[in-house]
Amino acid sequence: MKAVKLKITGVVQGVGYRYFAYRLAHRYGVKGYVMNLPDGSVEVVAEGEEPNLSRFLEEVARGPASAIVENVMREDIEPRGFGNFTIEYYRGRGWF
Repeated sequence: MKAVKLKITGVVQGVGYRYFAYRLAHRYGVKGYVMNLPDGSVEVVAEGEEPNLSRFLEEVARGPASAIVENVMREDIEPRGFGNFTIEYYRGRGWF
């Protein structure tokens, strides 16, 4: 099991990005969450088995057709044992 935390920047809010990531996560059996951040970026925390996690990450880095992904910052983290993949809402948590 591997886990990553991503910060995706560009035109990624208001374009269906979170729902895109949600559908991909369910397709690939990835657990974690996706969340819009106040600076206009999107945070994704994802964990899963290879190669499903790698496939998920490749598609998330491209984003939906309506998005313009400019940068993906990645941090490898310890798996947290999420039970599913959810769309979360920012509650004042910081990045990294």
